[in-house]
Amino acid sequence: MNRESLIFCAVTLLATAAVCVVGFRLAALPPEAVAAAKRPAPPEQLPDVDLGAGFGKVSVIELVAHYIDNPPAAPARRASGAPAARRFGGC
Repeated sequence: MNRESLIFCAVTLLATAAVCVVGFRLAALPPEAVAAAKRPAPPEQLPDVDLGAGFGKVSVIELVAHYIDNPPAAPARRASGAPAARRFGGC
C-alpha cells in the first residue's frame, strides 16, 4: 500500500470514531433518566389508562383485576384439532 492510502484510512477511521462518540453523547439519555427507568413503579403511582371509545380512564389496578377475573379465551381450534392458520393482512 502507498502512503496516501494508509493516511486516508487512518483519518477516515478517526473521523468515524469521533462522529460515533459525539453522536452517542447527543443521543444518550441522561444518567438520572436511566436510573429512574431501572426502578419499578408501584401500580398506585402509574397514571390512569385511557381506553378510549367511550370506556374512559381506568386505573392500572382495576385493569389488572379485570384481567385476572376474566382471562383471555384460548385460541380457536379447527374440527381437525389443528390451530387456525395465521395470515398476514398486509396492504
